[in-house]
Amino acid sequence: MKKIYPFSMALLCLCLFYSQVSAQGCVAVRHMGCAVPGNVTSADFFKQRTGRWQVNMGYRYFRSFRHFKGDVEQKERLEQHTEVVNLSHALDLGITYLATPRLSFSVNLPIQYNDRSSLYEHYGNPVASNPAQKRFHTGSQGIGDLRISGSYWLVNPAKQSKANLALGLGIKLPTGNPGVTDDFHKLDKEKRDYVVNKPVDQSIQLGDGGVGFSVEGQGYAQLTGGLTAYFTGYYLFNPRETNHVLRNPESTTVDLVTGYFSVADQFAARVGVSQSLRFVPGLALMLGGRVEGVPSSDVFGGSSGFRRPGYIVSVEPGLAYMKGRFSATATVPVALYRNRIKSYSDKLDPLGLRHGDAAFADYSVSISLSRWF
Repeated sequence: MKKIYPFSMALLCLCLFYSQVSAQGCVAVRHMGCAVPGNVTSADFFKQRTGRWQVNMGYRYFRSFRHFKGDVEQKERLEQHTEVVNLSHALDLGITYLATPRLSFSVNLPIQYNDRSSLYEHYGNPVASNPAQKRFHTGSQGIGDLRISGSYWLVNPAKQSKANLALGLGIKLPTGNPGVTDDFHKLDKEKRDYVVNKPVDQSIQLGDGGVGFSVEGQGYAQLTGGLTAYFTGYYLFNPRETNHVLRNPESTTVDLVTGYFSVADQFAARVGVSQSLRFVPGLALMLGGRVEGVPSSDVFGGSSGFRRPGYIVSVEPGLAYMKGRFSATATVPVALYRNRIKSYSDKLDPLGLRHGDAAFADYSVSISLSRWF
């Protein structure tokens, strides 16, 4: 029974790893989900193995509002009530095919709802241009970018129960609309309100408009009878430089560097431990750390276009549960460190003074459900 436990844990971790492309505030990143259940029985294992298909559903929520330039919070934005607020709900639908105990293939499609409110995108932040300090909303709803991926355990899990490593490859297809538009409020010379319809901010666009490919890895090591260490990570390569969505179509000139949205690389990694609870079979407590973000320069292709690079480091407590063919996880990553690094365009400033900001969330909520059939 003890030999069966880590394999069951690893299967669940594998199937819940594939999740939606989402955002962590103004820095767009893809969400990861992974569960490490404990204290499953051999009967549970065989039920999981005979189910060749698994249906997955993941949900993520966050609200970003804290502005950072580098790793320094711009506290005056909250004090002056000029902060940008992003509210995001994402539902990820997926299906996994377990070809063998070592090889699996997954397809995932996110459905997103995003709301963004600000002053600067409409009447402006200054009291002179926005005396009433009015805040307006823009949003986006729909499907995101489709992902197809495969993962392979290097060692047959049935032969080595103490530790294992899985490597994977994936492709991201541009099924999400990268050019969602909405109405932005402006004031004319007579201070009368009118609207301009143009693309919403990059952070709430449904897709990035590029075909990307990812390398992924995950592994586990049983430390004691009920304590297991785990890790997952990925890097998403986006070779396309920009998606040709013009940020400000009403402008008479186009910025050669930031006039269009960039199609940026993304990365994330998480590591932690899971402790099974003997008094509740199938239930485990998780505690780990995670880092996720967007680099200022891509590995392949150019790095021009508008992007807000940066990363966030979080502590991630959670719960995992598995019973028979059903499994579930819930985690709440809480931000410990946030850094909006200089973008490609920032670095072009000969004086080195330019440094844009970005809004981050204090925490996010992730819930995953899955069932074998």
